[in-house]
Amino acid sequence: MTPPDISDAPADTLTGGPRRGRGRTPGRMRGGAPLPLLLPALVGLVFLLLPLVALLVRAPWGSLSEQLAKPEVWQALRLSLFSATAATAVSLVLGVPLAWLLARTEFPGRGLVRALVTLPLVLPPVVGGVALLLALGRNGVVGRLLDSWFGITLPFTTAGVVVAEAFVAMPFLVISVEGTLRAADPRYEEAAMTLGASRFTAFRRVTLPLIAPGIAAGSVLAWARALGEFGATITFAGNFPGRTQTMPLAVYLALQNDSDAAIALSLVLLLVSVAVLAGLRDRWMTAAS
Repeated sequence: MTPPDISDAPADTLTGGPRRGRGRTPGRMRGGAPLPLLLPALVGLVFLLLPLVALLVRAPWGSLSEQLAKPEVWQALRLSLFSATAATAVSLVLGVPLAWLLARTEFPGRGLVRALVTLPLVLPPVVGGVALLLALGRNGVVGRLLDSWFGITLPFTTAGVVVAEAFVAMPFLVISVEGTLRAADPRYEEAAMTLGASRFTAFRRVTLPLIAPGIAAGSVLAWARALGEFGATITFAGNFPGRTQTMPLAVYLALQNDSDAAIALSLVLLLVSVAVLAGLRDRWMTAAS
């Protein structure tokens, strides 16, 4: 029997499917964007970039170093860096186990618990601050016990700033770590336990190294969110220079008296935000690929 002539067969038939173009990224199409999509996309880009460009244009570049050299600016910056780092540490200690619980265990009401954990993402920060006052204030549900039993008062203190920032920042860490845990293969943990490791040892020696990139990304996001927190902080901790006045609060106060100082402080926060995005770019690109 004469074998079939395949010289005229299409390339798709010979290779078992359509061939991708060399160097093309999956999901991208050839050709230009259609006008009905291009125009609103450009308008959206301008809408997002215009305020940032205006901030750069109106910045007092000539007196920027003088503005940033003021003692109150460095006080607010130091407090912001300290409180954001402390809030991230609290988020790590509490958020990583919480993310593991949501990703690796089954229990009644898990969906409700996940919804409550992510609630601070959509809750207005001022409402979060009011809720913290009702819970941890001197006359709060738990705060009165902390005050009477241990003499601990959280509102209008630096510790209160850390608590407020951790409340709004921890969900970012939990979501990031939970997503990484769900993507990680649980069979590595199971194999470690079959070899005699306890569940905690398997988590510490096997799971943590696997999800380290997700923990790092979530920590950076939580730190950036804590650094920019305003509503919950001013409601729960107040605005006392040197004690609870963070950079966002200093921007708000400066905007009422000295617009150049407010712009200078805003530029510092903008620089930090850009640095965070640049640091996470490789992580996002890896996840997207």
